[in-house]
Amino acid sequence: MESLKPLGLSMAQRLLDILGGADQIEGYGKGAIIGEGGELEHGALWHAPGGYAMRQLLADSNAIVPSTKKVTGVGGRLDVPITHINASYVRSHFDSMEVGSNDTPRANEMVLALVMSTGPRIHNRAGGLDVADIIGKDGLR
Repeated sequence: MESLKPLGLSMAQRLLDILGGADQIEGYGKGAIIGEGGELEHGALWHAPGGYAMRQLLADSNAIVPSTKKVTGVGGRLDVPITHINASYVRSHFDSMEVGSNDTPRANEMVLALVMSTGPRIHNRAGGLDVADIIGKDGLR
């Protein structure tokens, strides 16, 4: 996991640059797609480096970074979960982003993903905790 930390920071910084900076980010998530020659635990090694990288660069993030992983053949897709960066119970930010590539992962490859969002789902009507009501102490509310 230590050797993946620089990659996580580089990927997270690139996302921040593309999306306009840390103050624009409201949601995040991470995931891994493991080629069929690997095992699910290989993807689990991305949890700490990927999640901590985003939380390090997003100074105000309190919520755990949601994640998913799976072993698949070439062309496999993954729906990476997204939640609010400060309060996991903010339903307007429950979302996902599909990631994948037509020619990966090969049997001995792994796809590592970080995702960020700049706002809630469009036309949210799910109710629950509103962004304006976040307390931000425990990562949940």
